[in-house]
Amino acid sequence: MNEEITKLLLQCDTLKARLLGLRPLPPDALQKIENAFAIEYTYESNRIEGNTLTLQETELVVNEGVTIAGKSMREHLEAINHVEAIDYIKDFAKGGMEISERTIKEIHAIVLHGIDRENAGRYRGVPVMISGSTHVPPQPYLIQPQMEAFMTRFAEMEEQGIHPVLIAAYLHDELVRIHPFIDGNGRTSRLLMNLYLLRNGYTLVNLKGSNEDKISYYKALEASHTENNPAEFQKVVIRAEIESLSRYLSIVG
Repeated sequence: MNEEITKLLLQCDTLKARLLGLRPLPPDALQKIENAFAIEYTYESNRIEGNTLTLQETELVVNEGVTIAGKSMREHLEAINHVEAIDYIKDFAKGGMEISERTIKEIHAIVLHGIDRENAGRYRGVPVMISGSTHVPPQPYLIQPQMEAFMTRFAEMEEQGIHPVLIAAYLHDELVRIHPFIDGNGRTSRLLMNLYLLRNGYTLVNLKGSNEDKISYYKALEASHTENNPAEFQKVVIRAEIESLSRYLSIVG
């Protein structure tokens, strides 16, 4: 592990320890913070994928049931589904159940609920290409064996005591590399990463959807998938976790 990553992880764990020292937080305060975080995370995650709802519009769609003129039904559903998926991962993280392929399919089914009934929660049966990337995802017949290998490697990383934030980054990185679904791979990967972070006492990571942030995010994934160099992506995730913990602490502390 390089020195910069080691330092960032140390910073991350110092902040996490401070947050744990403040827990349990008052339920009312916690609920308000978590709701605001869920809306922001939904807005940014969907924005990465091209959804044009603003932060305020996302909040109105999700919390007030408002229909935004000039925005597609799909964009509304993407917002509603994503917040439901966050509720799912929060409940799952508290439940202590084992993360499996079924978990990933269930997250994906929520993400595409009412958008693509045929493919929601199902691995793709056709080859795909990723726009703007030189990485070519595996052929459909390779998805199942690669997903099984992915789950095996995940279990090994846990057994080896690898840092939870690095495991979370791996879960996102590898799921996007395999690209097992026709659509919704990015959102599902970010939700899986956050499920693992929540399970290990961290806060939701919110990868931003601005042009600049999106370019850094995609470049880091590309380096991992085409050059077998995951370090840049790991740093993206660790820095986002540091930012998330710092914000949480500034609100509650």
